[in-house]
Amino acid sequence: MGAPQEISQRDLRMRSREIMDAVERGESFTVTRDGRQIGELIPLRRPKRFVGRADFVHASRQLPVIDADRFRADIDAAIDSAIDDPFERAVR
Repeated sequence: MGAPQEISQRDLRMRSREIMDAVERGESFTVTRDGRQIGELIPLRRPKRFVGRADFVHASRQLPVIDADRFRADIDAAIDSAIDDPFERAVR
């Protein structure tokens, strides 16, 4: 996807249907007024409801490797382990 196309406010008003159709197809526009950029028209990015296996595998390969012992040590250092368990207090 390239840089957004610049359109004037007047152009937007005169060609709104054509421009909205282009946005729906995934194109983006920068709206100008008197030569100044004042806004953007961009397609909505709807969240995926389902991630396919191939997409999941690809994304998983991009993640850093986590050292479990170091992670646990970081958690222990950040969290006060002396905090009372509220459920334990309820049964006393």
